[in-house]
Amino acid sequence: MSTEELPVVDLADATSGDEARVARAAEALALGFGHYGLVCLRGCDEFYKNKDGKQSTSDLYDQYVEVLKRPKEELTSYGGAKIWFQRGYTPPNTEVGVASGGRPDLKECWFNLVGDEPCPRCTKWYPEIYAENVWPANAEEFRSSYTDCGKALNDIGAVLLALSETALKVPKGSFAEKAQRAPSLTRLLRYVELNEELAKQSKSGEVNWGEEHTDMNMITLLPGGAFYQGPDRQPTGTAPPGEASGLYLRARPTKEHPTGQKVKGTPPPGCFIAQVGQQLEVLSGGAFIATPHHIVAPTVPGWSRCAMAHFVHLRSDTMMCPIEGCEGAAPDADALYAPPVLAGTYVLKTLVDIGLAGPDQLSKLGYRNYDRLNEQRALDKAGYA
Repeated sequence: MSTEELPVVDLADATSGDEARVARAAEALALGFGHYGLVCLRGCDEFYKNKDGKQSTSDLYDQYVEVLKRPKEELTSYGGAKIWFQRGYTPPNTEVGVASGGRPDLKECWFNLVGDEPCPRCTKWYPEIYAENVWPANAEEFRSSYTDCGKALNDIGAVLLALSETALKVPKGSFAEKAQRAPSLTRLLRYVELNEELAKQSKSGEVNWGEEHTDMNMITLLPGGAFYQGPDRQPTGTAPPGEASGLYLRARPTKEHPTGQKVKGTPPPGCFIAQVGQQLEVLSGGAFIATPHHIVAPTVPGWSRCAMAHFVHLRSDTMMCPIEGCEGAAPDADALYAPPVLAGTYVLKTLVDIGLAGPDQLSKLGYRNYDRLNEQRALDKAGYA
């Protein structure tokens, strides 16, 4: 199955204010997010100040490739483990797939916060998740392009959250308000060029560029990737020879497709893709389903791929639990998604699972002042009672 067969949400309809047009967009969204876990988006250029969103993204990819030519010592100084790789550069073989048993992803990434001023209390509670942005030195064009593209995707995400409220017939603000002042992130990715040995391992299924997973956030926006052969970006529609490589997504299981129908994640001409993350699945009580996806590496050496993803997150002080009254929610949604947890704590746990935060971070959960009582008891024994 290709994305040509997926429901298309026209953003001009979604933002028109016309009841019939908004209803048409909401119907497409409900089908796409409810059955497939994703939709195609038309009309994205308006959010890029009427520039070509695809071209803006391609230009950013070329700028990112130039940044990645810098010495690894410099790149790894931007961000790092102290902030759980949530800003700046992440080297290859750092993030791991949970479903694959911990196999690392063959990608190098750049993460930055996008959106409105973050919540001050959440910043204190989850400083790594709300860390300040990190930019490479002497890369003003890269910084400007990155910021503009990230803002456009974040604004599209806000439209889709409001449209989700209409689609699921819940009060206005049920989703959109919970994403305000949140740690929403834009991520640039370069899936590394394979050598002969890695290409053989890809052919045998031993490695992927990115292991299959579902995103932890509310909505992920995907403007489309680009393949590079050596240093050169290839024209749109070009792919490595041999078995198909790139992004693949898995729809909700059905009788006809009990493991979920596979969808090639190449957007139709002029369209972006939006997919559901775990947070929105939980809030919708399962009416919308998080989209499993993975990135297949080529079976020939010499090719790499650049991509971009924008992750619309819940504000970290939001309780993650099903919102009452969502149309299409599972009858046992409260039990299915129990127990409730703060969105920030959910992100912390997920970052531990995928290897970006250390397992010691879980000690932050729960009561943290047992040492105080131990000190008091030690004084008792020493006769200071």
